[in-house]
Amino acid sequence: MALLQSFIEVHPDSHFPIQNLPYGVFKPQPASSPRPGVAIGDYVLDLLEVASAGLFNGPLLKNSDCFLQATIVGPGNELGKPVDINNAEDHIFGLVLMNDWSGTTISPWIVTLEALEPFACEAPKQDPPPLPYLAEKVSKNYDISLEVHVKAVEHKDPSVVTRSNLKHLYWTLTQQLAHHTINGCNLRPGDLLGTGTISGPEPESRGCLLELTWNGQNALSLNGLNRKFLEDGDEVTLTGYCKGNGYTIGFGTCSGKIVPCAP
Repeated sequence: MALLQSFIEVHPDSHFPIQNLPYGVFKPQPASSPRPGVAIGDYVLDLLEVASAGLFNGPLLKNSDCFLQATIVGPGNELGKPVDINNAEDHIFGLVLMNDWSGTTISPWIVTLEALEPFACEAPKQDPPPLPYLAEKVSKNYDISLEVHVKAVEHKDPSVVTRSNLKHLYWTLTQQLAHHTINGCNLRPGDLLGTGTISGPEPESRGCLLELTWNGQNALSLNGLNRKFLEDGDEVTLTGYCKGNGYTIGFGTCSGKIVPCAP
């Protein structure tokens, strides 16, 4: 199959080739109002301009959609009407990276399930079997490589502290969404559902510092500097991507910095 290409030049290592057109919010100029856009390579397509040109039918953005990923809800459900597990995927607009520390930090671009479909894989076997409302006809995850980088305040360069993969997620994205609605809770477009910490089977693939250091019993080496927990000035960057044949489907980065408490 020929590799899909765009007339816009995109670097082979870019997270946003033509196969991955994620949604986000940006400002054309620092003083501009925020507006929706779609990333491709190093560029952003201004959806407000596209809508103004009459190229959309219907309202703009009707559907919007520790180391975690998070689901962005697309179409919601009515109050009192749970989402059927086998229809749950229809309610997912896309995924982002998420760092759920004392606050919540997410990556700026929403990667759609359509872009991730070539990387769908079988989810882990669930034993005991889930209750009927979570029993899926097709139980799948996505083969998304995930990394966490920490740059200690004392250092210039970051260190990779863990590598994991979304394919290790025990409860699938669709199961989590369906479970959230089982008591009739109504989801709305744009709601954010975190996956929970994504840890792999090996010690080095644990998804948070609490697990990696085993609650501070074991220190991590950051370029020769020992760390058990984050300290003021440390910077954390999450990244995630899928490797296709000649292209990369990526999420960009999700970064944050620990700052001292206000006096």
